[in-house]
Amino acid sequence: MADAPTTPRESATTAGASTAVTHRGSEPLSSDKGQTTITDGVVTKVAGLAAREVPGVHELGGGAARAIGSVTQRVGIGDARTQGISVEVGQREAAVDLTVVVEYGESIPQVAQAVRNQIIKRVEGITGLSVTEVNITVNDLYFPGDDVEQPAEPPRVA
Repeated sequence: MADAPTTPRESATTAGASTAVTHRGSEPLSSDKGQTTITDGVVTKVAGLAAREVPGVHELGGGAARAIGSVTQRVGIGDARTQGISVEVGQREAAVDLTVVVEYGESIPQVAQAVRNQIIKRVEGITGLSVTEVNITVNDLYFPGDDVEQPAEPPRVA
């Protein structure tokens, strides 16, 4: 029986391909000795760490995701490594969507391409999965001083 694509993003050309995946010197994910399954959470963490390695990326996630992430991290249930990242993982392939905040003065196209290349390199190198696409949304620019809290105005009455 031929292996069918496991996600909508896997191409139809992989339907008859062997389940053994070797990429950049990695071991196959499936062999006659057993199968290795890589979960979405693993790929999400790898992609998040890879994106943060790129100069010009200030942080990941949209405004609401960053606010919620900040609260959940304070109470110990959130993980900053996965904030702003969504992945779809099949048996042989992965697709990544992420939202980033770029530092002001950086070239957005260059940062986006560097993020895309770094995520592909890290995910393929660590997991052995082939990355079919990396979609990047730049939703904000970071200006130096944006994260400095403004002093509260003194009360007008005592």
